[in-house]
Amino acid sequence: MNKKLASMIDHTILKPGSTKDEIKKVCDEAKEYGFATVCVMPENVAFVATELEGSSVKPISVVDFPKGAGSPKVKADETKQAIKDGAQEIDMVINYNALKNGDESLAFEGIKAVVDAAGKTPVKVIIETSELNNEQKALACEFAKKAGAAFVKTSTGFASGGATAEDIKLMRKTVGPEMGVKASGGIRTRDDADKMIAAGATRVGASASIAIVTGGKDDKKDY
Repeated sequence: MNKKLASMIDHTILKPGSTKDEIKKVCDEAKEYGFATVCVMPENVAFVATELEGSSVKPISVVDFPKGAGSPKVKADETKQAIKDGAQEIDMVINYNALKNGDESLAFEGIKAVVDAAGKTPVKVIIETSELNNEQKALACEFAKKAGAAFVKTSTGFASGGATAEDIKLMRKTVGPEMGVKASGGIRTRDDADKMIAAGATRVGASASIAIVTGGKDDKKDY
């Protein structure tokens, strides 16, 4: 097993209707394999925080997931509640439709509202790369950096496409060397993960995390 790679993985369970038993299993796997975090929907954060207590694995909550269409206030309120429930990182979805429609201020304000609400808690900004052109992807990354986010992230796993090495390179070029870049969506093998890391990713989001670090096979969906 590749321990260094495991420490870069956000082990993810975001599928609708996930049971507590399924979520507990993911938490147990994260502790066993040494994954960085467990990423869940907001309603599951408190449960996951309890399950991970005493371990090095951090609970993550997604915010305004998966569409990113909520107002800045909605995003901020959800962020505050997630942190109150025990989230130690926040993965928020940019209002990518606003960005596509030319409402750049709304897209930026949504990010800034989450970063401000999160305080010292690191924020990852999901830009949903499959929905944007390269100019829009770069602009989303610039907004995330300007707002003070810790990471930019490719995808929710619920859109038409996931992470590509080309997008990771573009994101890394845009944000520079100091900010984190997370590859998420369609990463199911060690080779997939290695390509993303070689392109500049510092974190990988996946549900096939065990297969990635052990070299096995996994046909799970991204969430």
